[in-house]
Amino acid sequence: MGLRGAGWERRVEGVVDENSLSWQFQLQEQSAVVSRQQARKAGFTEDAIRWRLRSGEWRRLYRGAYATFTGDPSREAKLWAAIVWAGPGAVLSHETAAEVHGLIDKPIAAIHISVPAERRPGRRKMRGVVIHRARCLVPQWQPPWQLPRTTVEDTVLDLIVAARTFEDAYGWVSAAVGRRLTTPALLAKTLAARPRMRWRGWITAALQDAADGVHSPLERCYVYGVERAHGLPAARRQAKRRHGSGTRYLDNLYEDYGVCAELDGLAAHPPEGRWRDTHRDNANLVQGTQTLRYGWPDVTGNRCQTAAQLAQILRARGWTGTLRPCSPTCTAARQTTHHRGTKTA
Repeated sequence: MGLRGAGWERRVEGVVDENSLSWQFQLQEQSAVVSRQQARKAGFTEDAIRWRLRSGEWRRLYRGAYATFTGDPSREAKLWAAIVWAGPGAVLSHETAAEVHGLIDKPIAAIHISVPAERRPGRRKMRGVVIHRARCLVPQWQPPWQLPRTTVEDTVLDLIVAARTFEDAYGWVSAAVGRRLTTPALLAKTLAARPRMRWRGWITAALQDAADGVHSPLERCYVYGVERAHGLPAARRQAKRRHGSGTRYLDNLYEDYGVCAELDGLAAHPPEGRWRDTHRDNANLVQGTQTLRYGWPDVTGNRCQTAAQLAQILRARGWTGTLRPCSPTCTAARQTTHHRGTKTA
């Protein structure tokens, strides 16, 4: 790296090789990104650092954070630059921790960093970096070459606090559990350790729903807005079924009545998967199960009509329960009464 003559070499026997090796390890661990303090500790003088920056051998990514290579930095190098700029105790958090955990598929522009509450990194705000100060910051253990980050559970709870709506908040829970990055039990344990938490009661109930197999905001709207609100029987969530040589999971299976309610959100059921859904529905029918499919409008604005339709089909297959109105203006019970009267006439 051309270190001779730039303040690198020392006259004590054995120190040059030892420091050179530790320097190389540090570069490998941090995607060849270092802070000014790390460079000084390794033996570089201020003049040596300035010379490398002027010559283009190094590149400033943030104030006091340098890429020790030419060319465009990778995403990982940019994240390391934000970490070393923020200083000791800094970890990736929020959407950026969600990115490295695999909780989201595409990175957002801003890099989110959490630091201990007593620290205030940098004298000025750094463009593209959002700093969060946390009272109880517990980073996930990582080997030195891995980006420091909050745990999956803390990441989810941080994102819940920042969510605009409870539906958005529940989306983080369902994504983490659905992708098998954590469990409702681990999330509940982390939640219990937080003295202050937005929507605590709702989140506690939502974690129980997730443990019962409610894995998306759409599914939760169905359970609360269609099924429970109208007194329909409880379905078995994520019911395992053998279809040919494979296994399928049905969103809501009313096993005693041979009825399945599948929920089609665009994220979970993209257009290219429609034929796969059709094949699954056909296989269900062969096994004696009738499949109904509902989307967002059916479980939100049209939830009463959906409940009435389900009740009619369940009754035709043996359900003897009573459909109840979800509100004074609910039309579900009237619709089922009308259909039953028409059939009798």
